[in-house]
Order: sequence, then structure tokens, then C-alpha cells
Amino acid sequence: MLTDRGRWVLALGGGIYLAAWAFGSEVLYPVAVGLVLAVLAAALWVRFLERPLTLRRTLGRGDRLAGDDVPVQLELDAEGFVPSGTLVLREQVNRLGEWETPLVRRHGRLRGRYLLRHVPRGRYPIEETEVVIEDPFGLERSTVELQSGASILVYPRLVDVDRLFSESGARTPEGRRLLLRRPTGFDLHSVRDYQQGESLRRVHWPTTAKRGHLMVKELEDSPRDEAAVLLDGDASAVVGTAPDTSFELAVRAAGSILKSHASRGRRAALIVNCLRPAYQRVHSFDGDWHRALEILAAVEPDGHAPVASMLADEAGPAARAVELTVVTSALSPRLVDRLAHRALGNHAASLVYVDAATFAREEAAGPVGAAEAAQILRLERAGVPVLVLRRGDDLAASLSAGELRAVG
Repeated sequence: MLTDRGRWVLALGGGIYLAAWAFGSEVLYPVAVGLVLAVLAAALWVRFLERPLTLRRTLGRGDRLAGDDVPVQLELDAEGFVPSGTLVLREQVNRLGEWETPLVRRHGRLRGRYLLRHVPRGRYPIEETEVVIEDPFGLERSTVELQSGASILVYPRLVDVDRLFSESGARTPEGRRLLLRRPTGFDLHSVRDYQQGESLRRVHWPTTAKRGHLMVKELEDSPRDEAAVLLDGDASAVVGTAPDTSFELAVRAAGSILKSHASRGRRAALIVNCLRPAYQRVHSFDGDWHRALEILAAVEPDGHAPVASMLADEAGPAARAVELTVVTSALSPRLVDRLAHRALGNHAASLVYVDAATFAREEAAGPVGAAEAAQILRLERAGVPVLVLRRGDDLAASLSAGELRAVG
């Protein structure tokens, strides 16, 4: 395809040829023919360079964390010889803009590089990739589309926590600690007749009283996660300007808690309440953890269902977890009821409340609102440890097993 310059040169060559014919100036004929031939040569040059191309893209070493610069290394393989500097790679990265990179021959291959600066957490699909082939004078241009579909993942910046705040229990208004009790991982399957020598602890007394002789409980191991972290992605609760939002702090808190469980070898799970709810078990610090980290990198606050509805499903992973930590910016009475009911039933629960109001103002953060403070007090009275996170808090210090943040 001719460029604007190529069209002007071709038109100029035609005009000079007509002028030479009109005025009988033979000296202008070579100039006119030369300009037309230059455009023809440019077209042949570009057609000659059109060939199968294979792109390899690497993103540097190590994990890419929120706020880091992300270097993108490009390497293009082409059949036959392609002169250096004649190809330009153009990529459209979702939410990060368009990047044009000249490809230079180094070590026998065409290579290029561009740098994405201070990239926030997220998944950034590469929507369009094409190679622009142009002659040295910019007269002819051809575009070759390459297969896209790759994404750039930038992970949240997590912190290391040896011992979590929830493992210290909650405080009653009198100052006493309520220690969390872990329920067993067994469910009642059936009852059967008592056999000589069995422990009386397994006697099922209601059935025994009904039948008039000893009956014992038949238990089966119920597969459940030892610890679950439920991240609330309610779109209506997000406050702040990206990347400094209440949801970003919630993602970092949820990921750091999950990482603490996984690093100590505990069976854990990540549950995300968003438009497409996600669930990922983490039973090892290798593949399972990496898949959970990918979910945390890509999650968006696009949910509309209240997080309390996930606790209402008795067969769901949140209700069946031995220990549950909810990370949210929306503290509804229904959620408080669910967590308090869980705690009163000897199922460990804790809450990380991200005070979204602190992301809406620049001045120093004050106490949480009266309605939220009342709900937090209800949870603490039920034995649910509550941590309040505000904008600018030291996340590692807040999540550690120290004194819990006062709500007033």
C-alpha cells in the first residue's frame, strides 16, 4: 500500500512527465521516469520482505509486581534475510496504549524492546500485534498481522506475615481474649450398634435414647479446606482512584493472608466474590499458589451479589472451611449475622474490614462510622477477630498477630 509520501512522489512523477511532454523538455523525462521507478522499486522491496514471521515475547525475569516497570523483549524470526531496521512491531496493550518498536538485527535475529512503566496490578491482554514493513524512503508500506492472545500479568504486592491477627483471637469488652477453636474435619455419616470396647465418646445419645440401646456415630472424613480467604469484589463498595483504591488494599490483604497459610503448609483456598466467582485450592506452595496468584492479579471489582450470600450456601466452600477470613469494604448486617452465627457454632471466622471512606479524602483517617463501629462491636462480642485497614496503613504490621485496631 502506498504511503502519503509515495502517492505524492507518484503524482509528482506523473506531473513532471506531462510537463515534459507539453513543453517538449526532454531533460525532464528522466526525472519523471526516475520518480515513478522509485515508487515501483519501493513496492517490489516491500513485497520481497513479506514472508512468514514468528514472534517470541519475554517479560524479563522474576514476578512482575504492582508498580514495577515491565520490560518487554521481542524476538522475530523470518524466513530468509531481512535487513535491520526495515520492520517495526506495533502492539496494542489493553489499558496501556500502543507501542511501536523498531526491530534491529542482533546475533542473527531481529530484536526489539519496550518498557511499560509503573504498571498497576492487573491482567493486560495484548489485543493487536502487527509488523509494519516499509521501504527506506517511506514510499510503500505493508502490514502483517501476527497472532495475539497473550497477556501481561502484574501481581499484587504482598507482604510476609508469620502469624496472623486472627490467630490471637478476639477481645471481649472486658479485655479477655476469645481463642478460636478449630472444628474437626469429619461429618456424621450414620449411626450403628455399639460394639464392645468402643469409646463412649462416640455414642449418639439421641438415637440411643430412642432405641433403648447404645448406638455410636459412624463418621466419614469430609474433604474441606483448613483455611479459606474470601475476597469481596463488590463493585459498589470501591472507593478511590486506581491504583490507589480500597479494592487494591483488599486484594493485597487477602493475598498476604493466603500466602501466610500456604507458606506454613496449611491447606487453604481462595474464594472471590465477583461477576464470575473464582475458587482455587492452595495445597502446595508451587503450582496451586501460582494459580491463586494469577486470580489475584486478574480479579476486578465487578461483583453485584452481596458477599453474605456466599456464606449462606451451606454446601459452598466458604461455609465448609474450617477457618474463614472475609476481606471486604461492605460491612452489612447480613454479613455480620452470618459471621456471628458461624462463630457461635464453633466455626472459626475473622474479618478484615477495609475502611473505604479513608480513600475518599486526603486528610488523616479518623474513626470508622457509627454504623460500622456498631457492627464491628457485635462481631467482637461474638468472638470474631476484626481488623480495620485504612489507607496508608502498614499492611504487614496490621496483619500480624499484634493488638487489633480500635474502631473508635
